[in-house]
This record gives sequence, structure tokens and C-alpha cells, in this order.
Amino acid sequence: MYFRAIYTLLQSRTTASATAILSRRSMACSRYEYVKSYEQDDSILPNVWIVIRIDGKKFHKFSKVHDFEKPNDENALNVMNAAAVTVMQEFRDIVLAYGQSDEYSFVFRKETTAFKRRSAKLLTYVTSLFSSSYVLRWPHWMSQPMAYAPCFDGRVVLYPSDENLRDYLSWRQADVHVNNLYNTAFWKLVLQTGLSNQQAEERLRGTFSADKNELLFQEFGINYNNMPAMYRKGTILLRKRVVTGELPDEKCRQAIVPLHEDLISAQFWKTHSEILANKYVPGTHNATEPMSRLLSEQLKSLEAPLEQQLKNNAKIS
Repeated sequence: MYFRAIYTLLQSRTTASATAILSRRSMACSRYEYVKSYEQDDSILPNVWIVIRIDGKKFHKFSKVHDFEKPNDENALNVMNAAAVTVMQEFRDIVLAYGQSDEYSFVFRKETTAFKRRSAKLLTYVTSLFSSSYVLRWPHWMSQPMAYAPCFDGRVVLYPSDENLRDYLSWRQADVHVNNLYNTAFWKLVLQTGLSNQQAEERLRGTFSADKNELLFQEFGINYNNMPAMYRKGTILLRKRVVTGELPDEKCRQAIVPLHEDLISAQFWKTHSEILANKYVPGTHNATEPMSRLLSEQLKSLEAPLEQQLKNNAKIS
């Protein structure tokens, strides 16, 4: 009886001590927890297209320090494309991404519930993931070591209708045409005729697209329409079921496909109708040779698990 009484007493004291500690912790939490009320609700409206656009900060300086080829550096553009592919692989609710120069736009489907549609969470995750991926993918495409890390800012824009979204993307692609045509003419004048930057600017001041096209053709023998489509139209990234005809089972070969097409035209939206469909299902892409390096490397990474799956199926049969 004596020892049982001692055990009961110690047990009660232990329970009381634990209760006191929990009570103090609870009081501490309740005392300071009020600061959470200062956080703003940044939940995005339902049933709207969410576009996150990232832009390079002071990329003119960055491209100069790293000696980007003028007016377009294919490898530098593909670093951007590779970083964007990483973002799309992380966020499966991104139905389309569009990039040009030092910017990329990511379109989330209307029904996405990623991060409970919290604007700050989506923006910071996409921007930071893109930035870190850009640094990691740099040596894969560029021969020159990175002198310093680039910086990207971002914004969230909401578009309520399909028409609004199409107009936004058309605006960004039209911007590519205007800027690239000017830059192509500008750098040809600087690099091949010896004009200074100021003299080239004065030469092009007040000219229209037709004038620049004529200048390129007459003075440099360049048909602007024959330049690589990536320079003239930017890069569109779409999630597709890629068919190559090499393997019997194509279901696992889903990849992010880079396209350089005219997304201003109605034909683009007919061809890729899954983008605006009520229920999003990735479309099919028939890959042909030569295949872009960006796509071929994705498919190679999928070959090993797919081949293993086929071996397993063969053993079962």
C-alpha cells in the first residue's frame, strides 16, 4: 500500500507538471499568435486564368558581361527554355508557357488548386524555381562560366476569359517581332558597317517594319522571314504525349514540347485545342527528326524506366 501511494503521488505530480508546461506553451502561443492577423488574404479569384510572368533584372548588363551573341544567342535562349521546362515539370497545372528574350509567361489552368491559389506562394515558388534552374542549367548550354547569378522578378496577372488570355499571348508574341526585327537591323548596322550604337539608332529612328525588312535585304542580303523561327516567334512550351514510332507503348512518354509557331493565328488554337478545353488533357505530338535537343534529352531520360517497364511486361506475358 505504501509503495502504491508513493507511485500514485509521483504520477499525479508528473501529470500536473506536463499539464502546466502545455498550459504555458498554449498561453505563449495565444499571446503572440495575434500577429498572424496582419497577414493579408491573397487568395486568387476562382475560375480565372492565372499567368505568372518572370522578367530578367538588368539583363542587358548580364548579357554584355557574358558576351551573348548579337542579336540572338541560341544557347542563352535555351537556358531560359530549359529552366521553364523545369517549372512545368514541377507544376502540372501549367498548360502553356511562352518565352522570349529574358522573360517567360506561365499559364495555369483556371481550376488549379496549387498552393490553395495563394498569389504570393505561386509567384515566389515559380520565380525562385526558375532562377535556381537557370543557374543549374547554365553549364549544360553555355561554355562560358557564369560570372554572377542573374536575378528575376515576377508578377501575377489574372485573365477572366479565353479571349483575354489569347490577346495577352498575342501581345507578347507581337512584342517579339517588333523587338527582334529592330535588334537584327541594329546589330547588323553596328557589327557589319561599323556604325556606332548612336549612329545605328539614328539610322533606324522613324522607320517602319517594311523599312527594316528592306534594309536587311538590300544591304545584307537577309530575308527576315527565313531567320530561325525561335528568334522571330519566341518559344511555346506545351505538355504533349510524344509519339516517335520507336516503342510500342507511348503512354509514358509525356514531355514538354518546344514549339515556334504563330500563336496569334486561330489555327494554333485549333491545332492545340486542349489548352482551352473544359477538361485539360495533353494533346499528341508526332516527333520527327531532327528533334530539338530540349525534347530529345527529355525523351532519353524517360527511356530507361520505359524500357524496364517493357521488360517487366515481357516477363509477365
